Amino acid sequence: MPAFAARDTNASTFLLAGFPGLEQHYPWLSIPFSCIYAVVLSGNCLVLHVIRTEPSLHQPMFYFLAMLAVTDLCMGLSTVHTVLGVLWGLSREVSLDACIAQSYFIHGLSFVESSVLLAMAFDRYVAICNPLRYSSILTNDKVMKIGVAILCRSSLLIPPVIIRLKFLNYCRPHILSHSFCLHQDLIRMACSDIRFNSVYALALVLCTLLLDSVLILVSYIRILHSVLAIASREERLKSLQTCVSHLCAVLVFYIPVIGLTMVHRFGQHLSPVVHVLMGNVYIIVPPLMNPIIYSVKTQQIRGRIRRWFPKTSLSTRG
Repeated sequence: MPAFAARDTNASTFLLAGFPGLEQHYPWLSIPFSCIYAVVLSGNCLVLHVIRTEPSLHQPMFYFLAMLAVTDLCMGLSTVHTVLGVLWGLSREVSLDACIAQSYFIHGLSFVESSVLLAMAFDRYVAICNPLRYSSILTNDKVMKIGVAILCRSSLLIPPVIIRLKFLNYCRPHILSHSFCLHQDLIRMACSDIRFNSVYALALVLCTLLLDSVLILVSYIRILHSVLAIASREERLKSLQTCVSHLCAVLVFYIPVIGLTMVHRFGQHLSPVVHVLMGNVYIIVPPLMNPIIYSVKTQQIRGRIRRWFPKTSLSTRG
């Protein structure tokens, strides 16, 4: 964008491109984005409140769902200020330190979400394939240890590649292609040797996101094998229905991740609009859809929410 290129920025300041070519529509774009973020924040808070206040939901499946909701809530909080700041015309500038911090949270939370989805797949596997041992395998203590392991995994694996960003020399135009900071964007503007960042980031994706997705697939192959062995058709459907919400959450997370990865690595010839669209889908869609999916598809949560709204009769007596 010429307006950005002509602007002088110092070595520690970057400009957020936002939505190239749509600047005149920002006031209108801010309305759906504001609504989306409102749903992200309120929806995930609602799920957390339901799980906290409903004793019947104090079980492993819903503890993992609470972890997912916290992750999605943090993802929304870590990006809302820059996205709406661009759309509301407040600021396009972001410092290097703030950009690195936002990049850390975005990528770290993505790995946390992948890990939580894997833990939820394990929960479904145990519940369907070993129902009699479910309560002894997934105790509260083990669920807590799994949660700590998930946090440690992301906290320890992400910093090396993110901290390295602080010491790169950024000599190319400081214009980020999104309304938030991604590792891929930052290293593209560096003139320093970025082989470590490129190789480490690729290895990280293979050892976390790809490994998690493979393990989730294996768990569902085992689940399907066990379900098909059930004689009753009704029992087979009942078992599979307990997995629908989790399967939807897996697809909502991994499809944007794969799409954004492919666009960044192989889509240099594509329009900037495609990059911006995939980036926003990756950031916004999972936190938006997960509370909706679980509120609609999970009977316990749906029932609890219904009890909060008084029943009104639409008919009149003659």
